[in-house]
Amino acid sequence: MKHFIIIIISGLFISIWNIGCSRKTADISMSVQELESFSSSGEADLPDRWWTVFESEMLNNLVDSALSSNLDLRTAWYRLQEARAIERREKSSFFPRVNAFGDAETVSGDNIAGSSDQFSAGLSAGYEIDLWGRIRSAARAQEFRTQATFLDFQTMALTISSEIVYAWFELQESRLQVEIAKEQFEINQRMLELLRSRFGNGQTNYADVLRQERLLESTREQMVIAESRAQVVENRLQVLLGQPPKESAGFEKSNLPALPPLPQTGVPADLIRRRPDVMSRFNLLQAADRDRASAISNQFPRLSLSASLSSSSDTADDLFNNWVRSFAGNLMAPLFYGGERRAEADRTEAVKNQRLYEYGQSVLMAFREVEDALVREEKQKKRVESLQKQLELAQNAYKQIRGSYLNGMGNYLDVLTALEQEQQLQREVMSERLALLEYRISLYRALAGGFETRDLNQSK
Repeated sequence: MKHFIIIIISGLFISIWNIGCSRKTADISMSVQELESFSSSGEADLPDRWWTVFESEMLNNLVDSALSSNLDLRTAWYRLQEARAIERREKSSFFPRVNAFGDAETVSGDNIAGSSDQFSAGLSAGYEIDLWGRIRSAARAQEFRTQATFLDFQTMALTISSEIVYAWFELQESRLQVEIAKEQFEINQRMLELLRSRFGNGQTNYADVLRQERLLESTREQMVIAESRAQVVENRLQVLLGQPPKESAGFEKSNLPALPPLPQTGVPADLIRRRPDVMSRFNLLQAADRDRASAISNQFPRLSLSASLSSSSDTADDLFNNWVRSFAGNLMAPLFYGGERRAEADRTEAVKNQRLYEYGQSVLMAFREVEDALVREEKQKKRVESLQKQLELAQNAYKQIRGSYLNGMGNYLDVLTALEQEQQLQREVMSERLALLEYRISLYRALAGGFETRDLNQSK
């Protein structure tokens, strides 16, 4: 007992001394220059559930459904559960290891008179004193990795929500393209009938009829393309919702919404702390720094304590009448490992530097995504305005040219060219309106932070 007390006092003394001189984690500084402000900003607030700004109940329901049933998101959720279990496993090293044992043995043989029995039972415990913070650093590293995994889960939820929103608007745009193609087909069909009538009266030549038939078939092709695209988008939406694709999913039809007011972009430094993907990189950097501290501490001596309480007897009745207690301390110092532990410390240092620059790159990418979305939206607005003006001019030009042709002035080729230009611009305006919404979704995605999601263990 006296020796055990000496070991305990020595361990406590070393631990107290270790507080002042043990290896600390390194200071972590930003590897890139921070941005002072974004190029532009709006006035509107951006809610955490950013898709609600479009004020579509159907869209809100689709996103909520995807956040509980998307299979990629469920995979990310159970990846988080795995990380939390690993964290609990690492933290178990803070506690002693206690084992119970029991043994019973009977010995007999031809050359042995009678037989002999032996019974034993007891408890054993072992505990490592964390002199240099190795265990503490390893546990802390896993805490940061668990937090990074949680942030990855939030990033996945944010990605799924943006994919749902864009797919929804793409579905509506493709359906509108189908309607435009049908209307154009009817217009071209009536024009073809008119040309056939004029050809029968000798007012035009057959080449004009053939040109109009080609335009009619081209319009039919556009209709088929739009219908195919609408079905493909429906399939994508159903898979995002965790369902197998089927021909008719029952998604309601709606028009493309007007662009909501531009949101506040805020301060770039706040964006870094808000973005879950950026903060995930930062937590991985912190974990790498703790791994480095743990690897350095692994080069120093280890002090462990053990204790046992056991009893043995020749009979089971007397097994618990004779107890033996033991206490021991063990100090083990690594002397020669061929440079293995030094190499591991160097490896963790290199990994930490990798994570530092990965974090810096994620910050730069976050800034770029916001700026790209702002620039693209601003230019896209101008493009949509220009296309709408072109469409108005093309419509007026077609009316004038068609009227002149029907009055016997001009030729049909000019009418055909004007009609094709008008119909092409109709389709293009719709496509570019979708692109404008896509850029706004990209801006929301770049500015958004994590948001609350339901416990997927309890969702159906």
